[in-house]
Amino acid sequence: MSMSSDLSLTDLDFFVTGDPHPIWAELRAADPVHWTERRGKSGFWSVTKYEDVMTVYRDPMQFSSEGGITLGINEPPDPNEPRRDFGFRQMMILTDPPRHTRMRQLVNRRFTPRALAPHEPHIRAIATEIIDSVAERGECDLVVDVAAKLPTAVICEMLGVPREDWDLMFTFGNLSLGSEDPEYQLGGSAQKTAAKAQKDVFNYFMTMITERRKNPGEDLVSALVHGEIEGDKLTDLEILFNCFLLILGGQETTRNAISGGVDALIANPDQRARLIADSALMPTAIEEILRWTSPITHIMRTATQDTEVRGRAIRKGDRVLLWNASANRDEDVFADPYRFDIERQPNNHVAFGYGEHFCLGANLARVELRVMLGELLRRLPDMQTAGPMERLRSNLLAGIKHLPVRFTPQRAAA
Repeated sequence: MSMSSDLSLTDLDFFVTGDPHPIWAELRAADPVHWTERRGKSGFWSVTKYEDVMTVYRDPMQFSSEGGITLGINEPPDPNEPRRDFGFRQMMILTDPPRHTRMRQLVNRRFTPRALAPHEPHIRAIATEIIDSVAERGECDLVVDVAAKLPTAVICEMLGVPREDWDLMFTFGNLSLGSEDPEYQLGGSAQKTAAKAQKDVFNYFMTMITERRKNPGEDLVSALVHGEIEGDKLTDLEILFNCFLLILGGQETTRNAISGGVDALIANPDQRARLIADSALMPTAIEEILRWTSPITHIMRTATQDTEVRGRAIRKGDRVLLWNASANRDEDVFADPYRFDIERQPNNHVAFGYGEHFCLGANLARVELRVMLGELLRRLPDMQTAGPMERLRSNLLAGIKHLPVRFTPQRAAA
């Protein structure tokens, strides 16, 4: 394993312009549980094989989420920067069982397939409206104009955020999760950008929480405000952090799966033609898009005691990075893993993680993907890329910022 490859995995610019897959393939073959030493920062283990990633996911007591789930948070802070990790453990995704399980139960039932089914016609209506807004132009930025709009609209409606504030939530999402990307930075600093976004989101939802205390509704904010864990209500800070989590998670990953999925279908015209010809292939196509795009590139855990993975001694306190994107290309699990195959079965990818922290919004993401891809293929079947894709400066999210596309102009559906 060359030093340059080692450095590439933490070089965010490399994730904009380079291809990490050859590095992961090299690690899977030569050193599947690999230690990276970093000057002035904490070193970490890279876990790249599917089986080992699953071992860690299956053991939340030995591999904790409470030390942060990405490399960026909880680094020794720069004394001149605002601290970002204060209170982050109030967030569902940063808690371990049993508290994690109980916190999740407050909102879980809103995300079951049965609970989501009645929403599908409305989700389809939003998708139609989004496509209508670009159909006559014959070109658009697939990410900003189409892919990002549906998940933002749907999660905002579920949280009870009024329509006039949807663009604001989209901006908050970009600032929070794109804080390392110069396009979204305020004042040239990633930490200041993220801290400002978090503060703005908290101020916004604090007003909403106060209102829902007096007048509960059917939305997720009301569920968090009025729900109880073993007789105790959540604190304001817990509610705020979980609103923050839902608004970010609800927007970002599905946006990238839609954009990356369309890009893969354009790049594989035979697969696209088969999907257009046979909509019954949509369920397996969606799973392949999730495997292929792996919207969350890595998730971090922290060892709570001395242990080992594949014979490597992992010490208490060590950070362990699970490269989902690498596990989803593991040759031992996926036949011909670099082939995009909409009929791939079985396809037990880890795009949504696994175990206690399996993505809360997985069912919602699948509905949104099915609806938006179905409508795009039906109405704009000859879509082609019209310029280079621009990737997000991140090794956490497989983010796509811009994807120019063109197609034969269509009349709006209305």
